[in-house]
Amino acid sequence: MTKLSVALSSLSDRISAWYQGSIGSLFTRPQADGATPKHRRSIAASLFILSVGWLAVALVATAFLLTELYSRALDNSLVETLEFHIETLTDQSLLADTPTSEQIRIADPRFDRTGSGWYWAIRDQQGSLLNFSNSYVGMVLGPLPGSFDDTNTRTAVVEDPFGIKVRVVERAVTVNGTPLDIMVTGSLDEILSLVEEFRGQTLIVLGAVAIMLAVMSTIVARLALRPIGLLRREVEKVREGEAASVTGSYPAELAPLSDEINELLRANAQIVERARNQVGNLAHGLKTPIAVLRNEAGADKKNPLARVVSSETEKMSQLVTTYLDRARLATRSAVVGKKADATHVMLRLTRVMQKLNPRVTIAMVRPDASLPWFRGDEGDLEEMAGNLLDNACKWARSSIGVTVVAERADGVTNLLIKIDDDGPGLTEEEALKVLRRGVRLDEKTPGSGLGLDIVKELVDVYGGSLQLKRSVLGGLLAELRLPAAKVAGFRTFASIRKE
Repeated sequence: MTKLSVALSSLSDRISAWYQGSIGSLFTRPQADGATPKHRRSIAASLFILSVGWLAVALVATAFLLTELYSRALDNSLVETLEFHIETLTDQSLLADTPTSEQIRIADPRFDRTGSGWYWAIRDQQGSLLNFSNSYVGMVLGPLPGSFDDTNTRTAVVEDPFGIKVRVVERAVTVNGTPLDIMVTGSLDEILSLVEEFRGQTLIVLGAVAIMLAVMSTIVARLALRPIGLLRREVEKVREGEAASVTGSYPAELAPLSDEINELLRANAQIVERARNQVGNLAHGLKTPIAVLRNEAGADKKNPLARVVSSETEKMSQLVTTYLDRARLATRSAVVGKKADATHVMLRLTRVMQKLNPRVTIAMVRPDASLPWFRGDEGDLEEMAGNLLDNACKWARSSIGVTVVAERADGVTNLLIKIDDDGPGLTEEEALKVLRRGVRLDEKTPGSGLGLDIVKELVDVYGGSLQLKRSVLGGLLAELRLPAAKVAGFRTFASIRKE
């Protein structure tokens, strides 16, 4: 008798181990460190910030580069102009009798205005002033530092007595056998003012170009990332139960991702199907031997060994049924892309429970017309809500309240199902204890104690929560939170009443 009991217990342990290692491992969801994924900055925002930053740097650098090139071009043009004036003075000195002749002049009114920055002067080798422009009256600009170059020319930037920066070009020439130094100056302040004006206009124009390029880059980024949004919506449709696979045409960069997602969905469906087959094989493989043992033991109830075998086989049958039910629920819940009308399910359960328990009054608050659907299998919702409602009917004295609302928190919408009764209720310690598998606080009430265990199992699969509290009616309040699908369309109160 002892050996038989040990053998049956060993068989029970093996079945439990088989479930944990085979079926359970297929649907166990590993929790990584940091359950909540961090939301990164969007690709469009990153592209916009990078493009605007690079545009700002590039355009500002371009503005200063263009200004520098423009400044050099103006300075070179000024030097060429001054050299032309030197050649003009040289020609007039050749035509005149003496370098001091009043016929030597430049026909530019700026050389007649004092403090204009435009001056010319002719000196001999000793530095004595022989001739000069009207603008040079009362001024002295000393010889330039440095030596002459190969063209007998030297240039420098100096400041005249009026504080004006001037470009000075000086050339050594020989006119009619007389060595002379001819100096001509031009105002650099005029060039600097033109450069500053050009820089301001350049920054305005390039700023407008930057704005247009930023807008264009934003539009291009959104157009380029539009297929990603389409793929996200397709995946969401699969998750919400509106489609079985990802469809649509995608660019070459996203097409492999779409194919991999569909392959993942197909592999998941195959795993679920194999698990169903294993559950069925286990059911057929164990039910017949257990039934044979039960029948053989029941044939001779007076035999002590037969009574032990009958008791152990009953436990075995209950254990096998429990694990098969849990495996069946796991395989059913693992399927992606299902949703159910919570309003319809709860109204149907309320009517059924009211007929089965006429001694209590079940009052259900009419849900809002925009109540979202449950994101999952309809049978699972019936399993969870039905177990809670059946438990309330067993313990309630006279009344039960049922409420279904949408709960929104942190941008996530959940279904909140409240079932409260006017029974004896539970303390906090009892509420924690009763959620353990197979625990029953009252053995007199019919049941196996596995109802809440199945509810908790399904709640964990869907990532929901189950809380047992004190009800305002004086009994137990069960709060069931489950993920909600998107609203499939608004329901009128008339359509709800018809159900």
